Amino acid sequence: MDLDGKMAETLDDLFFLKEDQKLINQLKAMKKLKETKEELRKVSGIANEHILEKLVELNVRPETLATLSLVPLIEVAWADGSLDDHEKMAILSSADKMGFSKDSGDYQILEQWMTRKPTKDLLDAWIHYIKGLCEQLSKDEVQELKNELIGHARSIASASGGFLGLGHKISKSEKEMVETLEKAFC
Repeated sequence: MDLDGKMAETLDDLFFLKEDQKLINQLKAMKKLKETKEELRKVSGIANEHILEKLVELNVRPETLATLSLVPLIEVAWADGSLDDHEKMAILSSADKMGFSKDSGDYQILEQWMTRKPTKDLLDAWIHYIKGLCEQLSKDEVQELKNELIGHARSIASASGGFLGLGHKISKSEKEMVETLEKAFC
């Protein structure tokens, strides 16, 4: 085989090696996506493939799925652009009532969210999660979940405002956020 023929064969081999590696990477990514969807299905009880795919797309991990129940608290608190000490205390109180311990990873995430406002992706992930969860629950269960989560959100909204904490006026942006959260429930 001449030099040109050997070089052409080497280039072909390199091309197919790169193509094979791309296919292998795609297969690994598809397998990981499927495994993540299955883990999310087990943890959440959500069966809707579209909702599960959206959660994966939004990078919701099974180990942090429980943390999503804290999203309404954070979204309402940040709705007016700032989070004050009264709201922080109300958030921590609600998290405690919801069963989150101070040494859990969820609690640490919550503390980060109180320090730095999360991106809109967080609210989108929560809305998709709630929609998927609602498909799995009875109307009474959905109403019970809604009452609990929205009740906590309203307590955060009323934690700040008024004079010396009295009157607890809810800002327009907080009221709008509560309405957005309520609409997420089927």
